[in-house]
Amino acid sequence: MKKRHCDTRQHILDVARTLMTHRGYTRVGLAEVVAAAQVPKGSFYHYFKSKDEFGQAVLDQYFSDYLKVVGTLLEGPLPAAERLMVYLRYWAQTQCSDSATDKCLVVKLGAEVCDLSEGMRRVLDTGTQAVIGLLESCIEQGRADGSITSSLCDATLAQSLYQLWLGASLMMKISKRSQAFEDSLTMAKRLLS
Repeated sequence: MKKRHCDTRQHILDVARTLMTHRGYTRVGLAEVVAAAQVPKGSFYHYFKSKDEFGQAVLDQYFSDYLKVVGTLLEGPLPAAERLMVYLRYWAQTQCSDSATDKCLVVKLGAEVCDLSEGMRRVLDTGTQAVIGLLESCIEQGRADGSITSSLCDATLAQSLYQLWLGASLMMKISKRSQAFEDSLTMAKRLLS
């Protein structure tokens, strides 16, 4: 019984993530979510007390999945600077993809929900800080292996890289051109050396 509970809850979150990636948080109603997930409205409220709690759960799940991917990309035998480049190329590839599940929910929902929900803002803040923490750890490894020689402190460098790529993702959405990622990759290389 517990497995079925988790499966249904996860199914609702997966369906909602796709819908929200396309349309945003406020444009996706609960009726649309339950219809797309093919679950009764009462089931939705069994798993989530409100749309706000639901939005937080969608973002929690997004970051849980994303941090696993980032952690995997930033590990391995390559020098740390190269692992960071692998991650940044992955980011560019996913944001240029047509797949809704590849899109960055921080870019899609960040500005929209931070003024609507303190809970969702906190999840976004915690999640982005966790990503930046993984970047910082990789930068520390890069200093140790000699592949990163930037004069910026590790925390500032990690924050700068993340902000640079969030901006590139936003510009990609606006212009529908990948040039922002190419420019950001060039700047990232400069920041690391």
